[in-house]
Amino acid sequence: MTARTADAIGERTPVTQVRQTRQQPVRTDAELLIAASVLLADAAITARRTGAELTAAGASWRVGVQALRRPGWALGTALSAARAMTNPAGLGIAANGGLVGETVRSLGAATRRRPACVAMAVDAFALRIEAAAREHPSLAAPLAKRLTDAVVAGRRIEVVRAARELVDLLGVTRTLTTISPVIMELLALAGLLDENPTNDSFAWVTLSGGVPTTDPLFGLPAGLIRHLNPGAGRAERCEADAMLTRVLARSDNDIVRYIDDISALGNHGLALLRSISCADGTPRHVLLLPGTSFGRLSNSTPQDLVGAFDALLRTDTTYSRSAKQMLLRAGVPEGAELMIVGHSLGGITAMNLACDLDFVSTYRLTHVVTVGSPIDTKRPADPTTQVVSLVNQHDVIPGLDGRGPASANDIPDSWVEFSWLDETYDYPLSHAPQAYADTLRNGDVPHRASVNELITRYDGEIVGNQPYLLRDK
Repeated sequence: MTARTADAIGERTPVTQVRQTRQQPVRTDAELLIAASVLLADAAITARRTGAELTAAGASWRVGVQALRRPGWALGTALSAARAMTNPAGLGIAANGGLVGETVRSLGAATRRRPACVAMAVDAFALRIEAAAREHPSLAAPLAKRLTDAVVAGRRIEVVRAARELVDLLGVTRTLTTISPVIMELLALAGLLDENPTNDSFAWVTLSGGVPTTDPLFGLPAGLIRHLNPGAGRAERCEADAMLTRVLARSDNDIVRYIDDISALGNHGLALLRSISCADGTPRHVLLLPGTSFGRLSNSTPQDLVGAFDALLRTDTTYSRSAKQMLLRAGVPEGAELMIVGHSLGGITAMNLACDLDFVSTYRLTHVVTVGSPIDTKRPADPTTQVVSLVNQHDVIPGLDGRGPASANDIPDSWVEFSWLDETYDYPLSHAPQAYADTLRNGDVPHRASVNELITRYDGEIVGNQPYLLRDK
């Protein structure tokens, strides 16, 4: 089930369909562009797969054996395959996969030869960007369009010039906000059209809607990023300071109060475990996980930028291990019912814990509530876990999972997503937990009551609020 603000500007899916004479729903220009991009993406992926299969066949030892037995057949087959894989009117330089294929592909990238699969992928991304511009008029402004057109064309010098002029006009934060609806498409195009073949896989995963296994800029694999984020994870009980104590004293089973609590925790390593004597007589627990500290690339806590990249690409991270240590140190019994509320990286970590089969076998994870988190490529191990996602559409971060306004992919029917446009606009203000809390508190969007209704089983008396300091090791 997907819930969206009916009156929000730029919703991904209209809620009203107009009937024609033949009882067919009218599709908007943006929807038609997305549908066309899906067809092109499928064709691009098929062409790429065909190139990989031809490459693998040509490099197979079995083909070599057959060539010795039937040299005439081998020569004719080799020439036909070579024409198919090099003809600009056919597959182009389509070799990929394996040592031979990747070597040829790298040489083709260095000479800026664009195979058919890449050309179709670029066109698919261009259609996505055009669809987003129909829903987000700021993308259609001359300077923003100049930037996106330059990225699509692969003109890097023009990209730099357009970006500089856009920043001079709007500033860094407003520029980020302007391009945020298509930031994943722009990153994918940049990787697909540069001479670095190692980051191409990110573009293809973004095109197909899968889970990225590399970073978008350099193509660093998830395994390498894991080594940049070492540590078994550690959790130490600590005392709340005066400000946190004052905020926690007025807390309740209310989404706005939970976000206020997360905001008061900060992002310097603190997390909170709450114990509740619920109205139905069942003891339950709520785990509150804050987001990323942007002060340094890496620090001694799991809440750093390296940890954020790691959490996007993997599920077993220092932050998730530290959270499990919290529950162990607190003595939360096996089978206890648990809800996790997380902002940004905290929301990603909540989903990572939901993906952990051992974790959901130990505790009954009933709800995951994420605030401004890119989680849409992850799936809970327990299908009964209720996932609730809150997204400010001006916020850049939730789109980092590849599912921006221009994406053709959608979330599972069992998930609930509440999205809106508010007056914060600029990133990073639009990403701050305070901005989410203020929008929900002031009634600008009618989602506060809807979220609270989904988590009513946690209504009751708060009997414990225990902060923990999380460390990498």
